[in-house]
Amino acid sequence: MRHRYGGSKLKRKTGARKMLLRNMVTSVINEERIVTTVTKAKAVKPLVEKMITLAKEGTLHSRRRAAGYLLSPDSVKKLFDKLGPRFGQRTGGYTRITHLGPRKGDGAELGILELVGSELVKRAAERAQRKEELLKQQQEGEEQS
Repeated sequence: MRHRYGGSKLKRKTGARKMLLRNMVTSVINEERIVTTVTKAKAVKPLVEKMITLAKEGTLHSRRRAAGYLLSPDSVKKLFDKLGPRFGQRTGGYTRITHLGPRKGDGAELGILELVGSELVKRAAERAQRKEELLKQQQEGEEQS
């Protein structure tokens, strides 16, 4: 029986494993999407969800707990200012793992760990950027003629 043996060791010593997970959680919050192995993604997923739950609480204590875990102040600011309100009505399931297939070098199974809804935010930002570029081109065309 393997009671209370949750989580995987990821073939690392304790300190290296903790820093790997902290780095990956910080990266997911900053970038909203990372490509990694499926095993690492499964290890990081509950930690990201806990951080978002802290952001939904929004108290000073939860902000300090998140700041103690995350590696950059920018990620704490983004977590509490953008991600907390974005997932305010959602009760859980803030992340998704999508399988990509084997890595070319060693055959490790790759996957994408992303925040749910990040594709909509990125598409909206891209659409707004394209719209601005079109408006600039139209204004330049009107000025030339």
